[in-house]
Amino acid sequence: AKSKSRAVPPTESGGTGTQTSSKGMRRAVSAGSLSSLEKDVKSPVEATVSKNEIVVDALRDQVRDKLRNFVHSIKNLLKNTDIDAETRDMHDRLTFIASMENGFFWDDAYASDQLDEISRNQNFTAVLKKIHGLVCMHPDDAEPKSKEVKRRLTFFVNSLFMDMPEAPSIHDMFSWNVLTPYYSEDVTYSKGDLEKRTDALGVSTLLYLQTLYKADWANFLERMEIKDEDRVWSSKFVDETRRWASIRAQTLSRTVNGMMYCEKALRLLANLERLDEDTTNDLLKEKFGYIVSCQVYGNMKRNQDPKADDIEDLMHRFPHLRIAYIDTKRLNRSGASVFCSVLVKSDGKGSIKEIYRVRLPGNPVIGEGKPENQNHAMIFTRGEFIQTIDMNQEGYFEEALKMRNCLQEFAKREGPLPTTILGLREHIFTGSVSSLANYMALQEISFVTLGQRVLTRPLHIRLHYGHPDVFDKLFFITRGGISKASKGINLSEDIFAGYSNVIRGGTVGFKEYVQVGKGRDVGMSQIYKFEAKLSQGAAEQSLSRDVYRMCHRLDFFRLLSFYYGGIGHYFSNVLTILTVYIVVYLMAVLAVFNLEKIGNRLITPMGMIQMMLGGLGLLQTIPLFATLGVERGWLASAQEIFLVFITGGPLHFMFHIQTKATYMAQTILVGGAKYRPTGRGFVTQHTPFDEQFRFFASSHLYLGVELAAGLVLMAVYTDAGQYFGRTWSLWLASCSFLCSPFWFNPLTFEWRVVLEDYKIWLKWILGVSGGATKSWSMWWNEENAFYKGMPVPSKVLYILKAILYTLLAEGIRTSNLFRSDMSLRQPMFSITHVIGLALILVVLGRLFSANERAIPYPVRRTIGIVLFVGLGACALTLIIEDTNFIRYALAAYYFLGAICLIGLLSGFNKLVKNFYLVHDLVCAHIIFIPLFILAALQLPGMIQTWLLYHNALSTDVVVSDILRYARKSQESGGVVPDNNDDMTEQITELRKMVQRQQQMLVRAGLLSDSDAQSLAGSTLALETSSPAASKDASIRVEPARPSYGRAVSMSGLDVWSNMALGDVQADEMRQAPMAATQGHETAPGAPQGGSNFSFSQPEAMPPRYG
Repeated sequence: AKSKSRAVPPTESGGTGTQTSSKGMRRAVSAGSLSSLEKDVKSPVEATVSKNEIVVDALRDQVRDKLRNFVHSIKNLLKNTDIDAETRDMHDRLTFIASMENGFFWDDAYASDQLDEISRNQNFTAVLKKIHGLVCMHPDDAEPKSKEVKRRLTFFVNSLFMDMPEAPSIHDMFSWNVLTPYYSEDVTYSKGDLEKRTDALGVSTLLYLQTLYKADWANFLERMEIKDEDRVWSSKFVDETRRWASIRAQTLSRTVNGMMYCEKALRLLANLERLDEDTTNDLLKEKFGYIVSCQVYGNMKRNQDPKADDIEDLMHRFPHLRIAYIDTKRLNRSGASVFCSVLVKSDGKGSIKEIYRVRLPGNPVIGEGKPENQNHAMIFTRGEFIQTIDMNQEGYFEEALKMRNCLQEFAKREGPLPTTILGLREHIFTGSVSSLANYMALQEISFVTLGQRVLTRPLHIRLHYGHPDVFDKLFFITRGGISKASKGINLSEDIFAGYSNVIRGGTVGFKEYVQVGKGRDVGMSQIYKFEAKLSQGAAEQSLSRDVYRMCHRLDFFRLLSFYYGGIGHYFSNVLTILTVYIVVYLMAVLAVFNLEKIGNRLITPMGMIQMMLGGLGLLQTIPLFATLGVERGWLASAQEIFLVFITGGPLHFMFHIQTKATYMAQTILVGGAKYRPTGRGFVTQHTPFDEQFRFFASSHLYLGVELAAGLVLMAVYTDAGQYFGRTWSLWLASCSFLCSPFWFNPLTFEWRVVLEDYKIWLKWILGVSGGATKSWSMWWNEENAFYKGMPVPSKVLYILKAILYTLLAEGIRTSNLFRSDMSLRQPMFSITHVIGLALILVVLGRLFSANERAIPYPVRRTIGIVLFVGLGACALTLIIEDTNFIRYALAAYYFLGAICLIGLLSGFNKLVKNFYLVHDLVCAHIIFIPLFILAALQLPGMIQTWLLYHNALSTDVVVSDILRYARKSQESGGVVPDNNDDMTEQITELRKMVQRQQQMLVRAGLLSDSDAQSLAGSTLALETSSPAASKDASIRVEPARPSYGRAVSMSGLDVWSNMALGDVQADEMRQAPMAATQGHETAPGAPQGGSNFSFSQPEAMPPRYG
């Protein structure tokens, strides 16, 4: 900016920067031109001002006028000056500043000299430029574009208005340690992990992350000054690339990087308290510590596992990080070993230094691995409080600033008992990956936020449900520790800390002004194993002494609250599924035996009333709708609930009601609870049908087919009417058990995929060896092994089920279904001969199966076809000759089911195994036939992909065809081919295909026109990765409106340069090429890397006229 007053060359005024006229007036150089400072004005203004001179400085007068108005505006904002002493004092100070005669507002010479002085101050110049950029920028540039940034800023600002204790000084605050148990999960993704392709789409993990975090990837390339993406794997950038990908996945690097923000936050707070560097470092060591209990780190070192090197890299990057592990040394050849708990750290010189080594009396891992891992590292914690953080969590810098306040909750005493556990809110950061991940995020909101809020107050029965709770360490280490680790019974180790806390006189608090990020399972199989683990853990809890003792000490109302918020939820699921089962068979038996009447009057069902009552279940979504409405807005909340319904959310939640019921009941009846590792990777690949069948057959698919068969029988035999009104909810349950695994499995309705799945499944079901994953026979043996150890009282329930089958079989046999009178006509083929032939073929088939390995393949195939055709012809002949055999076959199916179930309970597995093979063949083909039909239609596949990945698509993640193209683009290696026309033609055809798919969705009513337009841009998400596009990208500059740049940080202080700023706005991607053409360079000496993120200052300011 230029001032109207202009500096005169120092030829007429003795070398000074002023000019004095004969009338006593002078022109002064003040802060009128920041650009003049950038032109290396080396001679300062040294003129002395005479008292009689009139200083003419237009810029000074403008600055004073604006500051004067600003001061008066602030004074007008101050209210209640007569009541509030602090407000009155501030009002008086502002009045004094504005009226002081020899001050800035009234002394012209003093004001000019002050402006001259600060204009030469580099710090002031930098701050002024940044503030000017903030004030002059366009409002669209000031508002963050990233949803994650908006969410975090909104929560942080809102939390400042919550009921939060006053923060003490750094000297007086409580100390705490963070403890994270780690076994052998991913630490930092290697190059091989990021480039490995395992799914049908050929999508690598890096490509998936680049697409999901497109803006972040563009900013990373700009920050690293990488022009060619192939250079990300060069020796200079490979480590930064691995870190960039790892902190966006569920890895140990993400957890450590997030929780070490606590150290940075404390350092910033100490700087604000004006503490010197040495005092700050001493206080950081005293007030905060982070220990990762890497149980097998010693074995990793001995085996030269790359994960050990990654752990050491974390220690070098974060000097205050400590690693605890169990070291084992053999003493002699007989196998005697000595076990030690060891604590290590980085020595700051590139090596690892051992701090403590504590010899243990034996192997500390004798129970569940995770709690034992935590227990052995407890001796290395030094704080008054300990925060348990799981390996799939992360911290935020802005939340770490509030930990001082959070720890003060333990100093408060809201009742007769002390607060010994403090629960914190969790945010699920994996919710945008897919519909399944979104369901898990909403489920966590319902429990972690709403449920725990109610359990805390007014029910006063919140326990410890896992991380990231903060413990009163002194209370717990004198009362058994924070983790119980007995094998089996303590499968859900977290909850037992809550039981011990209640029994031993502690209370639990829950505060929502601090949040911690948490990753959840994102695939159907992962969620299934997670729910199974929780259900088995709840069953073991109900059998434990801790629950027995606590229930004897709780008053009646808290006892009911405990049941509601704990194991009662799983018992309710068991009772729900049991009720559905009983209702289906009860209605089927009444219909089969023609008992749907009272006397001679038929029962009048109230189907419509049942449908209306079922609709009242929607009222259960009101709490979630209200919570999302307050946090995100009412329209966004309504859209979220609507999307949950249209994407199949009810099917998902009903499916997992059965998951919980199955494993809860099975664990109580038989036992066998065990830890199930779920994995924390991304799920983008299609799961084959045989794997789906192994996962869900026993728990869901069998029950779904059984319920559907019972409802079909009821439809055939019933005379009561209003069939749909009575059975719609039962059909919904059956469909959820049968359809959910395949609806939420990507590419299920692709014809090529279905054919491949069918081939693999046939190979698996006919296999005889190679383990459960290779052979149906081996899988069936493992799946039904629990019947051998089942106690007699538990077998009684299964015997009742066999009696129910027998009763239904007898009803079908004696009914009039397909009844025909054979006494009036002579069959073409003797029924006896046909049955005899079928039995002979079955015996030959058994002999053939026993000796098939000795028979050549052509002969074996021919014999197999002949036997199959012969048995089919016999069955068809029986049905044609005598329709009674249809009824007999149905009755025999249920009767054989009862016989086989009794055979399993009696231990005759080999005798009934072949009947179960036939049953599995029938069940699988009941599922395969609709899959083939839907795959042939093609439209269901497109609808499934859009709905399944709607959350990801809404953030420009392209799932199907674009990713296939991206793989071809990457395989080209970034080399520009000669046939660029062919590449452009392929891109054009691809874009047309995606547009046709979107138009089909619009016509089907599944996509609005606005959504189609917003998604149209996503087809170009990976176009720039092509060689042709990358070649043109360096010279293409998009026109943009006049802008003064986007201000990124609010201060030039060095402490802010180490903050990770999360997602950066998408506009930066637009401005990157333009900045390159304007000579925008990174400031010299700016630190590199994701954890040392910084932005350069603009070189010139826009003109300002005075």
